[in-house]
Amino acid sequence: MRTRTTWPPQPGALRARPLPRESAASYLTRLAATYHLTAAQLLDGLHITTTGTFAAPPATDIHLSAEAAHRLSAFTRIPPAHLTRALARQPPPASIGTARAAITLWQPVPPAVQPLPACTACTIRRSPHHAAPAWIHPATDSPRIMICARHQQASSDSRHPAPLDIRPVPELTRPHPGARRATTVSLNWASTITTRWYDHHQHLHERWQTRLDRLTDANPHIPSGPASPALTCRNLITYPETRTLAAALDRLPPYPLTRPQQTAFLHRLADRLRLPRLAPADHDLLWQRLYAR
Repeated sequence: MRTRTTWPPQPGALRARPLPRESAASYLTRLAATYHLTAAQLLDGLHITTTGTFAAPPATDIHLSAEAAHRLSAFTRIPPAHLTRALARQPPPASIGTARAAITLWQPVPPAVQPLPACTACTIRRSPHHAAPAWIHPATDSPRIMICARHQQASSDSRHPAPLDIRPVPELTRPHPGARRATTVSLNWASTITTRWYDHHQHLHERWQTRLDRLTDANPHIPSGPASPALTCRNLITYPETRTLAAALDRLPPYPLTRPQQTAFLHRLADRLRLPRLAPADHDLLWQRLYAR
């Protein structure tokens, strides 16, 4: 039975505000929950036609035509440019982008690029009356993770229903020696390298195993299957070293590197990673990166 709700809401009524990088489907769901409605009911009340098949975030996202976005902006009292900047992650399909009518399209999101659970404390601050979960996209200049240093929460996999408590692993939020914002190319290489090291138990295995144990002990709600915490928490566990490695790769001298330059780089990198030495084998992806310049 549909919940009785005053429609339209009274002027000045509190409305949920979007989180930075929040998916449009997540925001619409939270906004509707403020009035005890579903997203479909909210869109219907705004006279916006819905197409596609809805599924709860993060499995689907929604694209809005310009007129639909205008109506949502008027309802939320958020300027269109601000609303678009907060929610738009990719251009809408041509059928939506060129439409003059107020229409939306629900589309499935592949698991590999689904948004991640947002910090619950940040979400509550932007969800008056009803603290529905929120889902946000990772920042483009970091690995696929969400970290809230203020509230000590993080997530790295959309299969986790809630963010993780990271208080037992303070190294996830503290500054790292030699780390800085790296280029996308270096960050991609670093993520690939540390993932290989993690999967093959190389170089930093004991440190990462300790970090995994602390995370799982502090978060008994982490599902144990079908994917193990060792897999779903991998990006979080390797995050500090991924940032340090990406920053180091950004400082590589021009190609080709001489043998002394390679040795000096590995020595500096071992120091920044707090390793006594770093001697990768020929098949190690780090060697491939040194030769790929």
